[in-house]
Amino acid sequence: MRRPLAHLAAAVVLAGGAIGLTACGDGARTAAASASDDRAGAVRSEAATRPPFRLTRVAGGLRDALYVTGAPGQASRLYVVRQSGTIRIMQRGRMLATPFLNVSREIRSGGEQGLLGLAFHPQYARNGRFYVNYTDTAGDTRVVEYRRASANRARASSARTLLRIPQPFANHNGGHIAFGPDGLLYVATGDGGAAGDPEGNGQDTSSLLGKILRIDVDRRDRGRQYAIPPRNPFVTGGGRPEIFAYGLRNPWRFSFDRTRGDLWIGDVGQNRVEEIDFLRKGTGAGANFGWNAYEGRSAFAGPTAVRGRSPVRPVAQYSHARGCSVTGGYVYRGTRAPALRGRYVFADFCTGELWTMRAGPRPGGLRRDTGRLNVELRNVTSFGEGNGGDLYVISRGTLYRFSR
Repeated sequence: MRRPLAHLAAAVVLAGGAIGLTACGDGARTAAASASDDRAGAVRSEAATRPPFRLTRVAGGLRDALYVTGAPGQASRLYVVRQSGTIRIMQRGRMLATPFLNVSREIRSGGEQGLLGLAFHPQYARNGRFYVNYTDTAGDTRVVEYRRASANRARASSARTLLRIPQPFANHNGGHIAFGPDGLLYVATGDGGAAGDPEGNGQDTSSLLGKILRIDVDRRDRGRQYAIPPRNPFVTGGGRPEIFAYGLRNPWRFSFDRTRGDLWIGDVGQNRVEEIDFLRKGTGAGANFGWNAYEGRSAFAGPTAVRGRSPVRPVAQYSHARGCSVTGGYVYRGTRAPALRGRYVFADFCTGELWTMRAGPRPGGLRRDTGRLNVELRNVTSFGEGNGGDLYVISRGTLYRFSR
C-alpha cells in the first residue's frame, strides 16, 4: 500500500478501488545502480533451455485485495483479504457472495492502513481460530483473534485483541502475520513510519516497532492475552519479550519454507536498496537486520548506531534502478510449476520485476525471471500460498497462479 503523503508515490486506482503500496521506499528515486546492489550471487537472466512456467488467471476485479491464503483442511478454498476490511472466500474459482469477515467499521483504511494480514491457526479445522492484523480507527496496529461461526462465516462477537501497538505515523505498519513451524504466531511490524526511522525504533529493543514478534496464542501469561515463548531472546531482559528479531524497516511480507521451515523476509528500503533476509529454521532468535544503521548491506546516513552484534546481511538486494519496493514471496513447493520447485520467488511492486533464487540451507543463484512470464505484472501487492503449495500473486486487482 502506498503512503498518503505528498512526497511519496501516488495511490494506484484498481478497478474502482484505490490501493497504495505499503512497502514503497521514501523520497526521490535514484537512477544510479552499482554492482553491489545485486550481490548474493550474480543476477542471471532467463535461459531459453529451462522448463517454462507461466501465470494462470484465477480471478479479476478484486479491487483492493492485498493477500490470499488457504486454511488448514480446506483444499478447494482460498481466502482473499481486502484492505478496506473484508475477507472473502473463493471456492473453486468462484467468490462467495457474503464476506467471511467484515471489520470495515473497526479499521482505518487507505494509504498504508487497513486490514493487512490474516493467519489461520494450524488446528483451524478443529478449533476454528484465526487471526487478523489491521490498523484500528485510531491508526494503531491490532492483532485480533476470531472464531469461525460456520463454514462460510466468522463470529464477529468472538473478537479478542491480543496486541495493540501505538503507531506514531500512518505509514510503515508492516502487517503480515503467519504461524511458524514451531506453532507460534509471528507478527511483522514496521519502524513506525515517516522516513529514516526518526524515532530509532528499528534498533530499540524496548519498542515493538521495526520487528518480527513471536507469541504463543495457545496459552496466556498473567496480564497478557498470549504467552511469551521461553526461547524468545529477551525473555530475561534487554528488550521486550515479544521480540524475535529486530532492525527492520517495513517487512511487508515474510514467509516460512513449508518444507524446510526457514524464514524469508522482504524488507522495504528507503531510497536506494530493497532487500531479502533469511534465517534458517531453529536459528535467528535475537537477529538484528541492521536498520536504520544499514540499508541493505550499506551504511545508512541516519543518526542511529547498530545495536549489539553485527547485523545479519541480506541474502539478496536490488537497487532502485530496478524497482522501488520489494514484495516478499515464498519458496515454491507446489507441483504445478516444476521449474520453480525449491526456489524463493519475489517481485517489485512498482516495476513488476520478478526474481527467483535457490532456497536454503545456502540461498543463492539469484535469477531475473520476469521474461518467462506470459503476463506483465505491475503493482504486485502480495504473493500467497495455497494448502497444497500452489503459489499465487496479486497484480493490479487480478489473482494469478503459477503453473507449467
